[in-house]
Amino acid sequence: MNRDRVEGKAKEVVGGMQEKAGELTGDEDLEARGAAKRGEGKVQGAVGKVKDAANDVKDAVKDAIDR
Repeated sequence: MNRDRVEGKAKEVVGGMQEKAGELTGDEDLEARGAAKRGEGKVQGAVGKVKDAANDVKDAVKDAIDR
């Protein structure tokens, strides 16, 4: 797991908490900021998954060449 996946998950959690806090307090701005941060985290997590997959492919190709 790479840094993007970890940071993305953290942003998802924080964003979800902000969003819920906004809902509970009636603060629509906080709710919107939380939803945006949660979305940003999902995107960053997806980027991390792509990077992990690319590294897996790179490693597989390297192993195939080394044989």
